[in-house]
Amino acid sequence: MRKVETVAYETLFYETGDGVATVTLNRPHHHNAFTQQMMDEFELVWESIRRDDEVRAVVLRAVGDRAFCTGHDVSEDLDWPSNVWARKDPAHQLGPKTNELWKPVVLAVNGMICGGGFYFLNEADIVICGDEATFFDPHVSYGQVSGAEAVGLARRIPLGEAIRISLLGLNERMSAERAREIGLVSEVVPRGLLHARAHELARIIADKPPAAVQGTLRAIWESEDLGRTAAVRAALNYCSIGNPIGKAFVDRGSFVKPEFTVR
Repeated sequence: MRKVETVAYETLFYETGDGVATVTLNRPHHHNAFTQQMMDEFELVWESIRRDDEVRAVVLRAVGDRAFCTGHDVSEDLDWPSNVWARKDPAHQLGPKTNELWKPVVLAVNGMICGGGFYFLNEADIVICGDEATFFDPHVSYGQVSGAEAVGLARRIPLGEAIRISLLGLNERMSAERAREIGLVSEVVPRGLLHARAHELARIIADKPPAAVQGTLRAIWESEDLGRTAAVRAALNYCSIGNPIGKAFVDRGSFVKPEFTVR
C-alpha cells in the first residue's frame, strides 16, 4: 500500500475506521457552502482516499441541521483564471468521480441541498436523506444559468423533474418524500438516525471484496459516456481485470450468506 499523508483540513472533518472514511463538511454557519479552500481540500481528500487501500467506502455528510450544502459561498471569490477558456467547473475538485475515485460514496443529506451542492449529489453512489431534507436550485432566480448542476441532475432523475427543479428556482422546494419517489434518494430516515444509517450502509459495502466493488462502480459510471454496446464491452474488460482468469475473490464453498433485508 502506498503511504498516505495525513492532512489537517479546515473546512472538513476527516476520519477513518472499519474500512470507512467519513468526510464531513464543516461550515455550518455558512450553510456548508463551499469556498476555494473547501474545493482545494476536497481535491486533497479524494486523492488521499483513492490512495489509501484501508479505505473501502466513504460517508459524505455535513455538520448542522439547516443545510448539507447550499453551493458556492458567494461572499468569497473562486480562484479562477482571467482567461475564461482556462477555467474548470468546481466539479473538477469537488466531485469524487471527476477525481477518479471508484470507492463507493454514501451521501447523507440533512436540511437544504441546492445549487452547487448538487455537485456532491450528482456524483454520489447511494443517496439517503433525513425526513426534513429539501432540494432546489436557485440559479435562474438569481439570473444565472444552471449548467453542470442541472445536466448532472438530469442523468439521475427524469428529465422533466430536473427541468422543473432548475426553472422554478427559489419558488419551489422538493421534499424528501418526493425525492424518494423519483429516485433522487433511495431512502428517507428520521433526521436523528441519518448518520448512523449512512455508516451502516457504508460498512456493509466495505466488507465486500474491494476489487469487485470498485470495478463494478467504474463500469457503471463510465457507461454513462458510452453507447450500450461499447459500455458492455468496457464492462467485460473490467471483469477480466477485477477477476483474473474468471476467478472471484470469494470461496463459494465456505461462503456464508448474510441475513438480508427487504427494502
